Order: sequence, then C-alpha cells, then structure tokens
Amino acid sequence: MKKNVRAYLEQTPKIDASCYVDELSVVIGDVHLAANVSVWPFAVIRGDVNHIRIGQNSNVQDHAMLHVSHKKADKPEGSPLIIGEDVTVGHGVTLHGCTIGNRVLLGINTIVLDDVIIEDDVMIGAGSLVPPRKRLESGYLYVGSPVQKVRPLTDKEKEFLPYSARHYVKVAGNYQ
Repeated sequence: MKKNVRAYLEQTPKIDASCYVDELSVVIGDVHLAANVSVWPFAVIRGDVNHIRIGQNSNVQDHAMLHVSHKKADKPEGSPLIIGEDVTVGHGVTLHGCTIGNRVLLGINTIVLDDVIIEDDVMIGAGSLVPPRKRLESGYLYVGSPVQKVRPLTDKEKEFLPYSARHYVKVAGNYQ
C-alpha cells in the first residue's frame, strides 16, 4: 500500500484499478473509489469515523477536504459522505458528511456541511456555503453564503456537467 493510501483500524481504502490517486493526496480508511475516479494533489479523503463512497468518473481536485461525522446514540448512522457519478469537486472544496447526486459541479472553495442532500444535475458557484440539512433541488444553479437558488440550469450547462467529469478522466489518464 502506498503511504498516501492508508488503513484506519480495520478499514482499508478500496480503489478501482482505473483510478488516479496523486501521490501528494491522502486517502484514509473506509473509502471506496469507483472506476475512473481521480484524486488530485493535496486532496484529503478521510473515512476514519464513517464511510466515504465516490462514484464513477468523479474527480476530487487539488486541496479538497472530504470528511464525515461519527455514529452516536442520537444518530446511529452518523453522517457518511456519498458522492455520485460524474461529479466535479472543485479546488479547495470542503465536503462534510453530505450526499451529492450525479452530474454535480461544486465550484472552487465551496463548503457543504452535514446532512445536506444535493440532487442530480446541480451547479454550485465558487465560494458558496451550503449549511447543514439543506436540500438542493435538481436542475438549478446555486450561489452564495448561505447558498441560494439562482435560476434553472441552461441546456448548455447541463451538458457541461458530464463533460467536466469526462475531461478529468482524460487528464488523469495522461498522468497514469
């Protein structure tokens, strides 16, 4: 096992052979990366006190921080982190114990907190804050701190969501 891919207690990351995990990133514990996931320099994916699942073709860009909330008596499942397919997690994004649907773009330095649900086909503008337990509806652009629904996504923006993910799969292939 590489030094940047580490077990935590009895949990070892499960990483599909097609993934690109940069040597300057860290993946710890109960983390599953599906096919073609890419993890870029200085990203931290820490599944120590709960699990993290990242879907096919998703990318976690430089300086992103992904973590979870632990299980406890009043919340027996805690807050795991679930990321769908074709998701672009932008530079410096913080995701904590939330659920991200498919074809989502999280803009640079966005913060998404515990128990948020982001439905499929959503764009979040750079620097946004999504407070705990908020639900973002499919098909919209959200911006702000706290985040607000701005407008429906255009057809061109909807087409960009899977394009962004495929682009990172291609770029990751150049590094492998």
